[in-house]
Amino acid sequence: MELSEFTNIIYDKDSESGLATVTINRPEIKNALTLLVLLELYWAVDAVENDASVKAMIITGAKPLDSNDPAGEAFSSGGYFNLADLEALDEKTKSGIDLTDIAQKRLCLKMWQLDKPVIAAINGLAIGGGFTIPLACADLIYVSEHAWAKLPFINLGLIPELASSYLLPRLVGFQRAKEIIFFGEKISAPKLYEMGLVNAVLPHCDLIPHAKQMALKLIPPRGAGLATRLAKQAMHKPLIEAVTKALDIENEGLNKALASADFWEALAARKEKREPLFKGE
Repeated sequence: MELSEFTNIIYDKDSESGLATVTINRPEIKNALTLLVLLELYWAVDAVENDASVKAMIITGAKPLDSNDPAGEAFSSGGYFNLADLEALDEKTKSGIDLTDIAQKRLCLKMWQLDKPVIAAINGLAIGGGFTIPLACADLIYVSEHAWAKLPFINLGLIPELASSYLLPRLVGFQRAKEIIFFGEKISAPKLYEMGLVNAVLPHCDLIPHAKQMALKLIPPRGAGLATRLAKQAMHKPLIEAVTKALDIENEGLNKALASADFWEALAARKEKREPLFKGE
């Protein structure tokens, strides 16, 4: 796939600085993670990996089309599956999508093994996979003062993905991780910082400039790029087996959960705007 052919993300390479900014570009659905968004993210990471002129990557979300209110922005509202979207794809593109890889093992491992620094600039709401992608795949996470996160998997009859079931307990402790996953409550930007899940909370207008400045400190000429990559490898490689196993367990659980009565009840309740009545099966 040529970078110019991307439709669900924007890939912007600054050849002078060596930074590639990847913007999830589906603002009409709050930058939800469509199957094509996820596939194009994989292609973007592949492009970063194989382009020697790119030294670091920044991931963010597109602004709304009809509003300039920063409080209304979204990094990503999480997983989104629409059969019509899938059917509209050409056969070559469809061949790159594995519908059984719900945990996004392929994307997660691709990003986990990328040794170039990755910074997430979370400009607004980050729900489900909209937060677990930065959690699993970004080396540094900066958030807007208006940002917030939520992991509502259990409320949808599902389980977490992108190895977050393994990583989250190691970031915040098992008890707090279970609380976040079990109840799926909204977490404000200051709370995310307090819990150690993000590196800094910034005024909205400073978010992208700050992310770029921090990226530039990690790459030449201001940063020792080789040492940065080697340090990232040293931290990531010992965990690759555990991350891979977690993704396999998540995929097994997610495929089972998607066939459950509770998942379909959650979908029905959402559509009918009512509280779900789960049966635990």
